[in-house]
Amino acid sequence: MTKYNYTAEKHDGEIYKGIADAHDRFEVYEIIRKEGARMVSVDEDRVTNNLLSLSYWNTKLSTVNDQEKVLFTRNIGSMLQAGLPLSRALSVIERQTRNQRLRNATAEIAGHIRHGITLHEAMAKYPRIFPKIVVAMVRAGEEGGDLSSALMVVSDQMERSLELKKKVKSALMYPVIVLIAIFGIGALMMTTVVPTLAKTFKDTGAKLPASTQAIINLSDFLTNYTFLAIGLLAAFVGISYAILRTDNGKRGRDFVLLHTPMIGPLVREINAARTSRTLASLVASGVGVLPALEITGDVVQNYYFRIVIKDAVRGVTEGEPLSAAFMRREDLYPIFVGEMMAVGEETGQTPDMLKRLAIYYENEVDRKTKSLSTIIEPFMMLFIGSLVGFFAMAMITPIYQVSQNI
Repeated sequence: MTKYNYTAEKHDGEIYKGIADAHDRFEVYEIIRKEGARMVSVDEDRVTNNLLSLSYWNTKLSTVNDQEKVLFTRNIGSMLQAGLPLSRALSVIERQTRNQRLRNATAEIAGHIRHGITLHEAMAKYPRIFPKIVVAMVRAGEEGGDLSSALMVVSDQMERSLELKKKVKSALMYPVIVLIAIFGIGALMMTTVVPTLAKTFKDTGAKLPASTQAIINLSDFLTNYTFLAIGLLAAFVGISYAILRTDNGKRGRDFVLLHTPMIGPLVREINAARTSRTLASLVASGVGVLPALEITGDVVQNYYFRIVIKDAVRGVTEGEPLSAAFMRREDLYPIFVGEMMAVGEETGQTPDMLKRLAIYYENEVDRKTKSLSTIIEPFMMLFIGSLVGFFAMAMITPIYQVSQNI
């Protein structure tokens, strides 16, 4: 397939431009004819087709972040609500977006639609850009005849998930920065201050406590084998990352998070909010309960919460109510989740109850993340004080002994 840039004219005289994937120019003419337009000009996009071009490698290496996905779906939904046809909306998005990968995907999706493929089928060809929840809700919107509303709902869903993720990251930023600063200052002390003190202790023949000798030994290693120490640190980080990518590693990480004081309750509420919001958006858009649960299982990243959702899929298949699996696992999902789901099923207002659940737990996460830094700060100060106290005692004790001997 080759990319072609073309200019065409509609019956009403409007001139528009686009990009088409075709085997030759004749196929491009056929595409334009099916659109009911007249070809003005067509040229091969040599820059795009050149594998060594900068745009090619820019496309391969670029990624589409969550904010760009939100804008993509929201803008298309807004333009469809304003009365623009889908092909025109995609053309506008293609010209507006700066992300080369998303721009090319948009152009290719427009080409697929011109060939008679539905929007959700075209988006499904790009799973790294459009997650399953987007494809499912677009499909529900197409089948229900209200694509614009489905796109607006899924953009709102992705935006709320993005906001939740940002709040958690910002709450954890403070302790991460403090820990990085501690280890940085510690490494600087080990390679500059400790060697000078160690030389003084050696010259005076002072008897060193075990804690002091341990610090000096670590300092000697960092000073004499700096590159080896950096290599070992890099290997440790790499191996840890590789282990955390495995199923057992993810399971262990999720177990630790769930049983960490202050973090565990926050993890439960984050997953409750994410589960409720995703299910509410999917069910309200007309997606079946079973497909909605399967997609929610992909959205929820914690291993133990995914097990609950898989159990819910099995239970619903066997005729159980949706709330049953969540009520059985009140150690993971708060009691309120199962109870609200049960009320929704009894009153026939499951999507509404799920939406209320999502709003409630999103507000709870917002409140707790704002106060998390304040709660963590005393523990961080205690940790820093313990390290500084240990280092000071280890270094001051020999100095005191030397001064006593003098």
